[in-house]
Amino acid sequence: MAKLKPYFQDFWRYRPLLHNLISRDIKVKYRRSALGIIWSVLNPLLMMIVMYVVFSEIFNMAQLSRGEISVNFAAYLLTGQLVYNFFSEATQMAMSSVLGSAPLIKKVYIPKYLFPLEKVAFSFVNTMFSLIALVLVLAVTRTPIHVTIGLFWVPLVILFVFNFGVGLLLAAATVFFRDIMHLYGVLVMALMYLTPIMYDVSILPGWALKFIPFNPLYWFVSMFRGFVIYGEMPSLNCWIGTCGSAIVALLVGLFAFKKTQDRFVLYI
Repeated sequence: MAKLKPYFQDFWRYRPLLHNLISRDIKVKYRRSALGIIWSVLNPLLMMIVMYVVFSEIFNMAQLSRGEISVNFAAYLLTGQLVYNFFSEATQMAMSSVLGSAPLIKKVYIPKYLFPLEKVAFSFVNTMFSLIALVLVLAVTRTPIHVTIGLFWVPLVILFVFNFGVGLLLAAATVFFRDIMHLYGVLVMALMYLTPIMYDVSILPGWALKFIPFNPLYWFVSMFRGFVIYGEMPSLNCWIGTCGSAIVALLVGLFAFKKTQDRFVLYI
């Protein structure tokens, strides 16, 4: 714990900088946009509509059932999309955060882990705005509201920790191996299809089901859907899958980042 104390002190000291960096990214992203931050709501909504039309009409997936609970495919699809989009955006932005901040890093001392952290925090803010789209879809599809929906934030906070750990690892690795930025894009796309976002896990063949538990995103999507649309509390396996993944990712990311950060200035 004593070894972590300097990190907490640095974080507290540089809180205003973190806030300013997040504000800057929001302004830059929506600069000269007529609708501004409303796009955080429209983007997931429009993507959901496109995917809903394709899968509900062509593959006849307008409704999904789990036992006696029947859920509109639009709500099912958007809950998976929001979790995946948070992971994808946060980790890809964190990956290039150190390289993108090279001029600042070379001029003044700033704890370097603040840059991946800021990107993950910025993505988290975007995700919070995107939840407005989910509320609209739940209302339009008349999806039953359960008491557990009040816990929607739990998987997102755990996913924040997971994203930060992965982001630290990617940011450190990308400084030395720029090809990771291209390879990771392919991996993220593969994860979209390997995670039950657009389909129910029950349709997978037996051999594929054996590999599903090794996909951390599966557990995050399952927990979020359980709270929001199924009214279910997570199973023990789900807690282990989400919290275990987050802790391992954070520890590995912190270790890799701390080991390499002193050499960043030679490569950026």
